[in-house]
Amino acid sequence: MVGGDTVWEDGPLARAARHGGICYLDEIVEARKDTTVVIHPLADDRRILPMEKRGVLLKAAPEFCLVVSYNPGYQSVLKDLKQSTRQRFIALAFDYPEAGLEARIVARESGIALETAESLVRFGHLTRNLKGNGLEEGASTRLLVHAGKLLHSGVDPVTACTGAITQALTDDPEMKAAIDALCMSIF
Repeated sequence: MVGGDTVWEDGPLARAARHGGICYLDEIVEARKDTTVVIHPLADDRRILPMEKRGVLLKAAPEFCLVVSYNPGYQSVLKDLKQSTRQRFIALAFDYPEAGLEARIVARESGIALETAESLVRFGHLTRNLKGNGLEEGASTRLLVHAGKLLHSGVDPVTACTGAITQALTDDPEMKAAIDALCMSIF
């Protein structure tokens, strides 16, 4: 609203397209399916963004770049990326960093000593080995950093790992006990 009038203001996608910026859409599979198709003509060779409310077809600037991310297979089949959307992008697959790099990341982001971060990464790898054996996902680097921050603040290792990792990974009591046992084998 400007002076009592309703005035159009471009959102992030339209601004990036109009001015040649990069628009990053995180976890694109979480968007409603009827909204995802709006990016189709923008993400293919047409490079236009239909703005129905305004009756405008916005032509993307040559420098415009659209980046989307999601974790394939992480969500249910109902939340997978449609083939018609997937085929409009170049795909890059990312895995966990190698152990040494991941430990340096955890140490830097949490403030803990590298040796402690290495122990957290070993624990993370053990939880990742449980994927498909009662656990949907193992500990992410993000969860290891959360645990590291708790350690840095003075929380003991088992409590930190239980709160930041075990509780985030599962609600199943038996799996929690198994993950906590793995933690105690390291800490």
